[in-house]
Amino acid sequence: RSREFTSLSFSLLSAADMDYRGVFATLERVCEDNISVLCGPSDLPYGSTANRLLTCIRQIQEHGRALEPVVGCFTAVYHHYDFDEQTPGNGYRTLVKVLLSCLFHIIQKARYVASNYNSAFFRAEHNAAEMEAYCSALCQLRALLHLAQRLINDNDFGQLYSLKDEDLSRRFVQEYSSMHKACFYGRCLGFQFSPTLRPFLQTVVISMVSYGETFGTAALSLLTSGKYVMDPELRGAEFERITQNLDLQFWKSFWNLTESGLLTGFSRMASSPVQVNLTLTLPPVTLRLPLAADPNLTITISPPIAHWGPGPVHMRLISWELREGQDSEELQAFYRSDPPPISVSSLPWVQKQPLSRWLLIHFHGGGFVAQTSRSHENYLRSWSKELNVPILSVDYSLSPEAPFPRALEECFYAYCWALNHCHLLGSTAERVCLAGDSAGGNLCITVSMKAISAGIRVPDGIMAAYPATLLTTDASPSRLLTSIDPLLPLGVLAKCLNAYAGAESGSVQPAVGGGGLSSLGRDTAMLLSDLTQGASSWIQSFLDPTRTSDQPQRRIGAGRTSAVASATNSECHVDFPEGFEPLRSECLAFVRPTSCPIIRNPFVSPLLAPNNMLRGLPPVHIVASALDALLDDSVMFAKKLRDMNQPVSLTVMEDLPHGFLSLSQLAKETEVATEICVARIRAIFQQENPPCALQKPPKLDQRCNRGRHTAL
Repeated sequence: RSREFTSLSFSLLSAADMDYRGVFATLERVCEDNISVLCGPSDLPYGSTANRLLTCIRQIQEHGRALEPVVGCFTAVYHHYDFDEQTPGNGYRTLVKVLLSCLFHIIQKARYVASNYNSAFFRAEHNAAEMEAYCSALCQLRALLHLAQRLINDNDFGQLYSLKDEDLSRRFVQEYSSMHKACFYGRCLGFQFSPTLRPFLQTVVISMVSYGETFGTAALSLLTSGKYVMDPELRGAEFERITQNLDLQFWKSFWNLTESGLLTGFSRMASSPVQVNLTLTLPPVTLRLPLAADPNLTITISPPIAHWGPGPVHMRLISWELREGQDSEELQAFYRSDPPPISVSSLPWVQKQPLSRWLLIHFHGGGFVAQTSRSHENYLRSWSKELNVPILSVDYSLSPEAPFPRALEECFYAYCWALNHCHLLGSTAERVCLAGDSAGGNLCITVSMKAISAGIRVPDGIMAAYPATLLTTDASPSRLLTSIDPLLPLGVLAKCLNAYAGAESGSVQPAVGGGGLSSLGRDTAMLLSDLTQGASSWIQSFLDPTRTSDQPQRRIGAGRTSAVASATNSECHVDFPEGFEPLRSECLAFVRPTSCPIIRNPFVSPLLAPNNMLRGLPPVHIVASALDALLDDSVMFAKKLRDMNQPVSLTVMEDLPHGFLSLSQLAKETEVATEICVARIRAIFQQENPPCALQKPPKLDQRCNRGRHTAL
């Protein structure tokens, strides 16, 4: 019955006409039932545990009564912030959905408590801890909804961002810094996402806290992870500490573990095999391209020069089939490996295919600070097979060593080189599509803007998955999700944005070889010694009583309102309703607001670009997630293009986190979302002529109904 209730809960949450009043009425009844049971006679000696449950249920009841009118206010107006009627999705809707998801979990657990409280097999301590965790989460969500009320009152009608209210954004950052967040990373981890993704999220969080226990020096400390599996509260407290206090180098090192030979080997085995997978390096030479307005005239394109002068650009060519030019001696001159790889043309059963009419150019995500094309091979291989198209993925230089505009210059140079040398890539480039996710989606848009400003050919279309279009810490309703998101906390987001802007500490220097892979190789080489160190720490954690006794004290204190946190809150000038105060963390975060002027550069934050810089963009297909902290970036940018009569489409996926493309093999929901991205790319390739207005893309099969799509 529990599994059936959970399935029903999420189907109800997906309904557009969901009646929130029924949820709150059910919560009230369940709370009354629990109070009646807990206050009644019992033959079992639960003692203080029963009092904890009773106190928790009464707090939940009070939160529910206070939240119902707040949710009613949001549901009355949040449709005004959608892209259009056919595409319901914005941060206000998401906050309400997350709250109702939390209430569904509470109702489910409270029903179990009321039904089994007098059973001999009832685990009182476990259920009390579960209810307390969700009560804490509900308290913090109530605080986030209050902040969202401030946004909706202070912002212009229909606007999701307070672009001119720096004080409001500063209060949001300060509130995040002191707010208790560990409850969202312990027992409640991932409650808002699709149930099939929760085991993965738990694995990521446990891996991260184990890896960060010694500040990232014990790579893959598998033997230290056991205590975080057994103790959810400790896991939540440690994850909060890591996301608030560890520096950018830790995150770069952790995210680059996806580049390791072991993980990429598993990924390649699970993904489609391809006949061409080559790493290329372009020398820094001047290019000449014809002008779009008059092909008889040409323009000079200089190699990337920002920060340290001309330098090479690294790329990866992936092709499902071997095509003409891909095994040519001319292309072999660009091979990155030495000696060059064995050409697949030497295999007698491989038939060389003619040049493709299509070419897909890809820019990977990673917050501008981590990963390469290697991390994204799993879905790029599948795309090459499904679309039967060669894919060129650019390994641009990463921040903070290479801040803006180095990555943009390298991506633009790679795009220009591909137009001139498409015959080496196995394509005639009759249709060229740019695709990218997160930071890569930003680069797709800004590369196209540079093509417009240079007067050269623009791509025939853009597919941007959950793109970052506003690289600031400005407050928006979806950005409030950074307080509960295990994959994109505000502290980490701010570090990435500041690094790209050049405001994060770190010397600017050229990337050598594979960029972040050099540090990865160091970690891999130290793996055995790290595991030994991890084993020693793991054993010591059981042998040293003083070490284990300190942890519960830190865990208990993490969720209480401290004097320091209260003082911080008073400085924030956030006035919560009388009698209510969110839980505060004793581990205060330091979040540097994105105050660097570069952040407002249109080539950094295209949402801030004037209309004349965006006019002439090709059709832009945005695929966003309703539970992504960057959702409002997508909605507002799509609205901006629509209001300019630029061709744009927006699809909002349900129940998925930021970065779902890299999770395409983990769940049916992520697989469907990836299929939608492929369908958008195919629509770009199959359009008859580059249109001035985008027609509605082909209808998708029934598995895509979880995404809401509208095209202009």
